[in-house]
Amino acid sequence: MSVHNPAPPTASTNPGVRRFYRQVADQLRNMIAAGNYGPGARLPPERDIAVQLNVSRTTVREALIALELGGLVEVRGGSGVYVLARPHAQPLVVESTDGGPGPFELLQARRVLEGEIAAMAAEAIDDAGLTQLEEAIHLLEHGGHSLPEREAADRQFHMSIAEVTRNSVLIQTLRLYWDMRRGPMWSRIVEHFHTPALLSAVVADHRAIYSSLKEHSPAAARRTMHRHLRRVEREFQQSWNEGLELATGGNWSDDPPDPDQPPGPTDPKGDAS
Repeated sequence: MSVHNPAPPTASTNPGVRRFYRQVADQLRNMIAAGNYGPGARLPPERDIAVQLNVSRTTVREALIALELGGLVEVRGGSGVYVLARPHAQPLVVESTDGGPGPFELLQARRVLEGEIAAMAAEAIDDAGLTQLEEAIHLLEHGGHSLPEREAADRQFHMSIAEVTRNSVLIQTLRLYWDMRRGPMWSRIVEHFHTPALLSAVVADHRAIYSSLKEHSPAAARRTMHRHLRRVEREFQQSWNEGLELATGGNWSDDPPDPDQPPGPTDPKGDAS
């Protein structure tokens, strides 16, 4: 069944307006309420929904996570997103489970901010700062195996880089960004997609960032930080592609090829690491 063609949602910079992904979630909820997709039906691939609603696929994904948190749909890995059956008297609502930005909006903002933080840190870092980063990498790789412990080690690494700049505005801003990761939207996407393979890739990325900082190269530090955060975005996107767009195949990502690294022989998307 194809997606009907309602008017696309309108983005707004007014913080009092509902988040853009929640507007898309409302539209999908209305389609379900109208009977376009009954209990047990599989929703169309995200690619198709994005085209019909004239929004990005990351926005569609965030909207589907909001629907999942509201108990309207179920994400089945390797199969798709299915409408859940509801008791007859249960209203069809999307609970306001998260007042913060969507996970991909947050990752994009971090990429912009942390690239420059890394470049500044490369000029100022000393042996003590490098030792702190080594400890954070060790904790991430060999510390506790629970998700909260890994998240704490990841945060320690990134915040330690910011603290090297001695710029209180940058430090406080990055701390705010990390605090935003505590919401249910972020928790659910990590629950779906944080795999041992991604953890290994993150550790390798952190080592590359560390090496750039140790070399006191602002350009390399910026490049490796951008590459790291782009990787996280792509890994989350690719996981959705495998689970939700099985029938369409192809390269899912909305992003253009990574400008921070030329294409490698084994990865046409531009990340040969």
